[in-house]
This record gives sequence, structure tokens and C-alpha cells, in this order.
Amino acid sequence: MNSTVDLKALERIRQLNDRFRTTDIGGRVMLTRGFVALSASTKARALEAIKTFDAWDSGNDPHGEHDFVGVEVDGEKIFAKMDYYDAAMRCGSEDPTDPKKTTRVLTIMRADEY
Repeated sequence: MNSTVDLKALERIRQLNDRFRTTDIGGRVMLTRGFVALSASTKARALEAIKTFDAWDSGNDPHGEHDFVGVEVDGEKIFAKMDYYDAAMRCGSEDPTDPKKTTRVLTIMRADEY
């Protein structure tokens, strides 16, 4: 694969990840027990912080996929991790650029659960 194709694929993955993270369209959201146990107001602020996160840099996004977010809300460190499964959710996706072949899963957790 040449670098032009790689860059196009990376851009497509990033677009699909951002769309899902900001709109909840295009995948499934999983919440850990630790996250669910937080207060309703903390959860609401954390979800908003994840949806609106835009401080991407090489330190928090080394692969350029926008597939991991770390935020702090009400003194709680919260992570959101994106994974790519096949449409049947049995194994990893063979092509995360294709939404017909990929189910995105965003797992939201307290940092100490990672």
C-alpha cells in the first residue's frame, strides 16, 4: 500500500470516529460499572467533554485516528476508547474505513478501570 492510500484510509477512519464520538451515530457505546456508578451530573459532564473533545496532538493521538479521549471531570479521570469490530461483533474489523463491515464500539470508563 502506498502512503497516499494510507493517508486516505487514516482520514476516513478519523472522520468515522469523530462522527460516532460526537453524534452517537455509527456504533455502540459501552459504559463500565465504574463510570455508571458516578453521579448523574458527573456522567453528563463527562459525556459532553468526550463529545466535544478537540485537543488532539501527537501525545494523545499518536496514530491520528481520534480513537482515544482522556478528560478530567469533577476530579474524575475518564477515558473513552474506540475499537473496531466486524459487523457481527465476533472479531476485529478487516476494514475500519467501511462502516458496512465495521461496528465501532466506544467504551467509556474511569481511568482506574483501564
